[in-house]
Amino acid sequence: MHENGDTPTPDVEIPASPAHPVELRPFRGVRLSPQKVANPSTARAFARPYRDVATRLSRWQDEGLVELDLEPALYLHEYSVHGMTIRGLVGGLQLSTRATHHDERSVFAHEAIHPEQADELAARMYEMGMNPGPILLVHRGPATVRALQRRVMERQPDHAYTDRSGQEHRLWRITDEAQLQTIAEGLSDSRFMIADGHHRYAAYLRLQEMHPGTPWDRGLTMVVDQEDTPFFLGPIHRTFKRRSLLALKTAAASVSATTREVTETEALRALGPKTLVATDGRRWMVIDLPEGPRTSAVEFLHQRLLPTAGSDDVVYHHSVEEAITAATASYVSVLLPAPDYSLLDRAMERGHLLPEKATSFQPKPSLGVLMRSVDSELMAPPSN
Repeated sequence: MHENGDTPTPDVEIPASPAHPVELRPFRGVRLSPQKVANPSTARAFARPYRDVATRLSRWQDEGLVELDLEPALYLHEYSVHGMTIRGLVGGLQLSTRATHHDERSVFAHEAIHPEQADELAARMYEMGMNPGPILLVHRGPATVRALQRRVMERQPDHAYTDRSGQEHRLWRITDEAQLQTIAEGLSDSRFMIADGHHRYAAYLRLQEMHPGTPWDRGLTMVVDQEDTPFFLGPIHRTFKRRSLLALKTAAASVSATTREVTETEALRALGPKTLVATDGRRWMVIDLPEGPRTSAVEFLHQRLLPTAGSDDVVYHHSVEEAITAATASYVSVLLPAPDYSLLDRAMERGHLLPEKATSFQPKPSLGVLMRSVDSELMAPPSN
């Protein structure tokens, strides 16, 4: 963890933040046709060489498979899958300012980023001339914006369909000046946590710095109100290379955590906010966190139990089954409980980072529902 202002390790960095007020700008949405959204073949359109992506999409546009809206708008996007619904405002987040103090920050990262990955994404987006999908920001939104969204949803959506993956989408364009002003005033003082897209966000910042005063001053963003349609926060489990249960037990004793060996069934049943589970594939151990200051299981694991574990020593898993399968005599898997939003709220309040891949926000929207062509904004808009 790096406290605000601390220097991160050389291979990671803390993304900067635009200063208040927050500005979410209208843009001319680019949309794939419903049969192309979440279609496995669609990925080929965004493959190398990236400079040809715009040409491929233009060809699809000629074939009626891509639509470009002529008039800029903010978009209310609602998507549903597996009984969960997420709803958010999509626009171009203005990035041309930089916060110099914690209180000025409007966007908070909950984990550090790898500079080379952000550099590669920035180069890729520049070659494409577009933001192929929005990053996801989560916040506690104001009641005025929630009420406006409900009013917008009283009319028929501009687009409604189910994509190839089974996600159901509804889109409303927002162009009314009074409604845009309500949104602008409501979001101006907001503080956002990056839910998905840390490296793409860092790439946005790089592109803004390289091309100031152009449409690269903005990056495509979806803003989700956790008081309205909260994401499901899932755990991301770990497998630690070159570790043993005995070494983990010794480390736990050194930080006043208690351990006990149990059966697999007992271990999985014990997993909870203050309890970790470790296995080498044969034996199972429960690790109970010590009493003390409020610390999440993932923070305790990386900051106290295994503070020397480097990125090369860890493999991440989104399911318990994957983590258990990866466990061996020299590859110990640690199962983590699902975090809650208070973990992210504390990170924003204290201005610090969480361990890498501390949580997984689900569900994420399918690629192609809304994209932003920066190249089209560099050109004069076509006449009606």
